[in-house]
This record gives sequence, C-alpha cells and structure tokens, in this order.
Amino acid sequence: MTVLATSSDVLPALVRRITGDEKHAPSAHSTLDVLWVLYDRILRITPETVNAPDRDRFLLSKGHGPAAYYAVLAAKGFLPVEWLDHTGEWDSPLGWHPDRVLIPGVEIGTGSLGHGLGLAVGTALGLQAQGFVEARTFVLLGDAELDEGSNFEGIAYAAATGLPLTAIVIDNQSSTHGWPGGIASRFVGWNVSIVDGRDHDALERALAPRPDHPRLVIARVERKGA
Repeated sequence: MTVLATSSDVLPALVRRITGDEKHAPSAHSTLDVLWVLYDRILRITPETVNAPDRDRFLLSKGHGPAAYYAVLAAKGFLPVEWLDHTGEWDSPLGWHPDRVLIPGVEIGTGSLGHGLGLAVGTALGLQAQGFVEARTFVLLGDAELDEGSNFEGIAYAAATGLPLTAIVIDNQSSTHGWPGGIASRFVGWNVSIVDGRDHDALERALAPRPDHPRLVIARVERKGA
C-alpha cells in the first residue's frame, strides 16, 4: 500500500518498522527533518515524475543508515510502506545502502562515503548541458564525510565555475578530525547558511532560494551520541 503523508508526524512510526540496522540509527535520525522538508516543500519530484528529464535531483551521499530516507520516500508515495518491514532481507529492494536500480526515486547508489558531492557536480553540469535550467541539484552529506579528500575537488570546481548546486551538510559533531574554522571554512567560494536542522521553516527558507552560485546549508542537530 502506498500513502501520501502531509505531516511529518507519520515518520517515527515508519522508521520504527525498519529493524536490523540499529547501529546506524543516529546517522538516520540526524537526516530525518532535512529529508522531510526537501520532499514535502522543496523538490520538484513526485512518484509520477521520477523519470522526468527536467525533475529536480536529490543525491543522498550520506548513505549509511538509510532508514530515514526510506521512511520519507514511503510517506510520499514513492514506495509501499510494507517494503519497510522487510528492509535488508535477501529479496528486498531496500538494502542497507540505497540502490538506484531497485528503489523508485533514488538517484545514486551510496554507502561508500565521499562520492556524493562529486556526483552532484556532474549531475548539475549534465542538467546545464541539456538545457534543463529549472532543474535543481541537491546533495546531502554528513560532517564526518568531509574528511574524504574527494570532496575538495568538487568544492573547488563548483566554486570556480559558479555551479548552481546546493549541498546540505548535517552537523552532529561526528567528524573525527574537524577543520580550523569549522565546516563552512572548507567550502571556499560558496554561499553559506547555518540553520537549526530540526526547524522545518528555517530549513525551507535556506533551501528554497534558487542559487546562481554553489550554496552550502549547514544543518545543525544534536551531537552524535548525546
């Protein structure tokens, strides 16, 4: 059965239907509100337009613990809610990392961290080359994922070319090494907003503007393990 939820109140019950990956529960929970705001208020994509060439693209780079992602996709009708009960089973389309071939609405297969930003840069370039000027590209990363060096190439290229791309970094203070000046200092040449990652209206205000330059939204949530 598919549903179309209009309130995020349904999400906790949907997430609880997914069992077997409790070790990644903090990773999933930290993304829940950002994902809801994206699919409820921002993205131009529906279950009927998952293959439309001019759709908005959302890439989940933070692929560990995808329970929140699956719950939001189910809440918005992209997949049957019953699929959640069988996540991780051998014949289930819902694995412990999202699979773009098996799950409607998923743009990339992720799990190995550090690749999503570079893929998002390529996606935004491809949309530009095809003339889809209304299609936006969003990518969601974790703060610890920024320790992967591949991110710096994507950050530098997007800044140098003025690529209209929005990156969202979940800041739950889980980065091993950190960075002098914090997360924003890594994104040289990007426009930066820092918001409460649990405040839906603040997230919408940060994500809604259509950028003409790469934009970073840092969504601060409670510290991992708190």
